[in-house]
Amino acid sequence: MQKQIKLVRRPVGTPSKEDFEFAHVPVGEPEEGEVLVKTTYISVDPYLRGRMNDAKSYVAPFELDSVITSGVVGQVVQSKSPKFEKNDVVTGSLGWQEYSVAKESEIRKIDTKLAPASAYLSVLGMTGLTAYFGLLDIGKPQEGETVVVSGAAGAVGSVVGQIAKVKGAHVVGIAGSDEKIAYLKKELGFDAAINYKTEDVGTALRNTCPDGIDVYFENVGGEIGEAVLPLLNKFARIPVCGAISAYNNKEADKGLRVQGYLIKTSALMQGFTVGDYASGFKEGSQALAGWYQEGKIQYEETVTEGFDQTIEAFLDLFQGANLGKAIVKVSEIE
Repeated sequence: MQKQIKLVRRPVGTPSKEDFEFAHVPVGEPEEGEVLVKTTYISVDPYLRGRMNDAKSYVAPFELDSVITSGVVGQVVQSKSPKFEKNDVVTGSLGWQEYSVAKESEIRKIDTKLAPASAYLSVLGMTGLTAYFGLLDIGKPQEGETVVVSGAAGAVGSVVGQIAKVKGAHVVGIAGSDEKIAYLKKELGFDAAINYKTEDVGTALRNTCPDGIDVYFENVGGEIGEAVLPLLNKFARIPVCGAISAYNNKEADKGLRVQGYLIKTSALMQGFTVGDYASGFKEGSQALAGWYQEGKIQYEETVTEGFDQTIEAFLDLFQGANLGKAIVKVSEIE
């Protein structure tokens, strides 16, 4: 038997522990073309909150009384697939549980000599690819332009800012603690950073972006996103990756109308999800791996130890507790 985490109630507002339930279920036996994977790391991500609502979106909602799924890194303990051997380290979208039976098409091998296994849930995984495609395909930063990133100390935002620096941009990050501000400037090389909890964001943006804003990578929404709009330059680009400020709202989000700002500046504002770029994942992964090996991008993790702490780690996302990628360590790789 093994432990598993299920969604048993759809959250109203901010999720609580009562929305989840631990269950004991059989480990399962792989059939032909399948493998049994022991969970090593579980990715906890803000977008999972949307899947807990019974509403149409870009991905189907979680079913009640069913296991929650997200990015997982694990080790093959039994294989009935010619593509995988025992002890292979793999990643895929798997359940919040201690073991998963996975079809060979649902997982891929990862190279732990290139980077630690957990990196494949962050800088070399979906969050890194989200940053890569959103910034480069929609944002298209040019040398000397100004790029502003909200949620800049998170898993996506931190990579966005570093890629923008690789492209020669002036980079300003927005985050929510002095620790995160110091990390962005001293460790990641951002040109400036704004603590939205202690500074007036509009005033701070005017001071740190004297030439206006050419690219705004949107992770947060709300008042922070609104503060950017008056500073947009002609033909500015706004990749819209997330809006975490509104994820737990009980009513529809309200705010400024953006149309006038977009018309005046001929700006582009485009929403996206990483799945839009599935055909380019190999290219993106290679580019990110290259920058990582060259020391041009780095990453930070907030690691929570123990499967029993998975729910707590997820809830902490909405308190801004994580620096970089939030993951849960379930077991050791042998």
